[in-house]
Amino acid sequence: MKVVLATSNKGKVREIIELLHDREVFPYTDLIEGFEIIEDGVTFKENALIKARAVYKALGDKDAVVIADDSGISVDVLDGAPGIYSARYGGENATDKDNLYKLVDELKNHGVTSSPAHYTAAIAIVSREGESCVHGWMHGAVITQLRGDNGFGYDPIFIPDGFTQTLGELDGEVKRGLSHRSKGLHLAKILIDQIKSQRG
Repeated sequence: MKVVLATSNKGKVREIIELLHDREVFPYTDLIEGFEIIEDGVTFKENALIKARAVYKALGDKDAVVIADDSGISVDVLDGAPGIYSARYGGENATDKDNLYKLVDELKNHGVTSSPAHYTAAIAIVSREGESCVHGWMHGAVITQLRGDNGFGYDPIFIPDGFTQTLGELDGEVKRGLSHRSKGLHLAKILIDQIKSQRG
């Protein structure tokens, strides 16, 4: 059974393939040409489903199982921003660094050096059996000082609850155990295995 990822984000692809290491997993751009998907949902779940549906339809392979992740960080002092706009917080064609610096600037503009925050990952699964979506969360705090080179996105400024190091400083194995995406994918794997067993 072919599991197809509805993303071309190299960081996400690497992380998801590591987590689903015992499955046959492909980024959709290995199978068809990449295309723009308009993510106009108002929740992580809606955007994850939009991406998964679009790739499933474009593949034209009814046997494929498509999974899509929509994730982001929500900061308390910023009233939940950037939230679903995490990937484009710094502007329409923003890089990870642009987004990161914008968040740091916003924290400073609010006169704080840290704030409680959490990551959300919505993992949508679309197949001929139907659609579903599961979630994972990771709670902690953001800081204005960048620390560590591991990970991607906002990892250099996020300290998970119970730790003193940022995700950018933590060992990859430790991070995987804490990750919102890991937690969501753990649930997604259960659903993917159910699909596999239904197909026999």
